[in-house]
Amino acid sequence: MTSMKNMSIAEFAKATASGNPVPGGGSIAALCGSLAAALVEMVANLTEDNKKMIEIRKRMTLTRESLLDLIEKDSRAFTGVMEAYRMPKSSSEEKKVRLEAIQYNLIEAARVPMQTAELAFNIMEDSRKVVESGNANAVTDGLVSAMMARTAVLASLLNVRTNLALIKDQNITEEMKKRADVLEKACRATESEILAGVEL
Repeated sequence: MTSMKNMSIAEFAKATASGNPVPGGGSIAALCGSLAAALVEMVANLTEDNKKMIEIRKRMTLTRESLLDLIEKDSRAFTGVMEAYRMPKSSSEEKKVRLEAIQYNLIEAARVPMQTAELAFNIMEDSRKVVESGNANAVTDGLVSAMMARTAVLASLLNVRTNLALIKDQNITEEMKKRADVLEKACRATESEILAGVEL
């Protein structure tokens, strides 16, 4: 089976539109993040070479590839949760094993979108840099990269919180909730600052 990141745009859209639960919102969030990184990379490539732009290109290449991998990883995490819920529960031992599997996979299903959210948020500072000092003819591409990164962050955090509501380990849920709250606040503020800094 073709990995999701190697599908054509048409194939991926068709797979998303199908009756299958994956790829779903988490994978779409990772895709948005990857496209945000690609746009920053594009503006840097359209800008005269300097140390700052070269560093941005390198960072965004790695980030873009990491987020493409998270498209598949998010789908696998969700599938793991669904498979755990389908485990047998006839005996007390089966019930115990099933509950442990559910909790393990729910934690993974929260950690993966958190990784997506954090990577996507890191894009935003480079979005700001290419908007401020990149090729002036591509400023709107830099702005769109910030908006796409924002979408990736907020969509991923939505999935994080959905899974946290079902996780019983309070140490994990409290720590991840704090991270999610801080990240959301910073993301919204950063996007507003970037958009407010440009007059169109």
